[in-house]
Amino acid sequence: MLIIDVITIFPDMFKNIVEYGVVKEAFKKNICKLNVYDLRGFSSYKRCRVDDRPYGGGPGMVLMPEPIENAVNFIKRKNKIQKKNKQKVILLAASGDKLVQGKLKYFSELENIIIICGRYEGIDQRIVDLLVDTEISIGDYILTGGELPAMVMIDGIIRLLPGVVGKEESLEMESFEEGLLDYPQYTRPRVFKSVAVPEVLLSGDHKSIKNWRKRKSEEITRKKRPDLFDKES
Repeated sequence: MLIIDVITIFPDMFKNIVEYGVVKEAFKKNICKLNVYDLRGFSSYKRCRVDDRPYGGGPGMVLMPEPIENAVNFIKRKNKIQKKNKQKVILLAASGDKLVQGKLKYFSELENIIIICGRYEGIDQRIVDLLVDTEISIGDYILTGGELPAMVMIDGIIRLLPGVVGKEESLEMESFEEGLLDYPQYTRPRVFKSVAVPEVLLSGDHKSIKNWRKRKSEEITRKKRPDLFDKES
């Protein structure tokens, strides 16, 4: 079972993540477990303070190192993961490596991931240097904090766990699994707004359908994400 631990100053943001879709089923089946920790609960400062002004001046506030260290150490002691390579501390930050499908697969094979949600102007660099294993970004843009990126990552990881998605082939045929975007999908009615479903999909010829889908994936990737096609080539 994968244990996902989240450290945040806004724990209520994660209340609904376990209530919908295949993610909900994963928790019901005990395929994974989610623990959300309020960073303020690990502060020894007055009024449970967790942030302070940056040394050297500048706007905004920075998350202090001690509460984060306390939280991470508490989680590690609680989980008692024997194989250290199966436990990773992840910081959601704009400076991190871009989240891609391969990273989601890697994270899904661990026993425990501890996610630190950054806020304000970031966290004290000493935590990054001493405790964080991986920094992750979900894109080249700025958000108010790491909570939403954490939810994106959690959703992407959980659906890769065995027994979560109904049909394993559904995962194998998705966008990015072969480095390409997905092919077009069609369902009933056969004709909609005078546009018919491609005949090959109605033929029952599985080899022809597979070849058509592969060709369409390549065409769409060349048009919409040529960078992915170059990597595949």
